[in-house]
Amino acid sequence: MRMTPQRQLVLDSVRELAHATPEQVCKHIQRTAPTVNITTVYRALDLLEELGLVRHTHLGHGAPTYSVEEHEHVHLVCHRCGDIDEVPCELLDELGKSLDRERGFALDATHLALSGTCGKCRTAGEEDRSASEDRPPRDT
Repeated sequence: MRMTPQRQLVLDSVRELAHATPEQVCKHIQRTAPTVNITTVYRALDLLEELGLVRHTHLGHGAPTYSVEEHEHVHLVCHRCGDIDEVPCELLDELGKSLDRERGFALDATHLALSGTCGKCRTAGEEDRSASEDRPPRDT
């Protein structure tokens, strides 16, 4: 496969953006190359993934997010605010060993997103609950 200018633009954009949906990649490219369209971006991402240069992760509902292959970590996605944090894959080593031992399953933690509630949202939720407990009941 030949590395066309459009494919190179897509790869460079994924590297620059670190995590990006195809739409974000397209917008990034169109700042300097307005003729590149979303179809070209999708095709290039598919090919770059087949070649092992990028990989995608589903961080929730919607389009997948792409990153470069050597960018390996587990994503932590907050249900409430949508924030995405990263932790080293090694945090799941024990889980991987357990799954292998008990199920014969080889975990690929480099291609993983865990969803939950971030610390900021949990703290805000606790403050909201505390404030509502301090209020007098409303008359109905």
